[in-house]
Amino acid sequence: QVQLVESGGGVVQPGGSLRLSCAASGINFSIYTMRWYRQAPGKQRELVASITSSGITDVAVSVKGRFTISRDVAKKVVYLQMSGLKPEDTAVYSCHAMHPIIATGYWGQGTQVTVSS
Repeated sequence: QVQLVESGGGVVQPGGSLRLSCAASGINFSIYTMRWYRQAPGKQRELVASITSSGITDVAVSVKGRFTISRDVAKKVVYLQMSGLKPEDTAVYSCHAMHPIIATGYWGQGTQVTVSS
């Protein structure tokens, strides 16, 4: 059974930092492309960051220079380090695992991030 479990969300003041984690089980984690998405109320889901099996990363323009994605293959965890948080970063953040060949994908349940003073 495949599971992606996010953690690390919460309430933080503008300018603050959070680190999200997504723990994977039931998949060959090392070969999957991992992505973080977010969805704010009333808005479409947005791709925030991605990391391939070879460690190539990409982040959305809206978070470039503030967010960093990384992965620990041994622990089967992908992280999203967020700093310089802004109110517009408020959203439910979800991780997604995509098989690079057969394109099978899996979602986590999401974790709420609220940036507010």
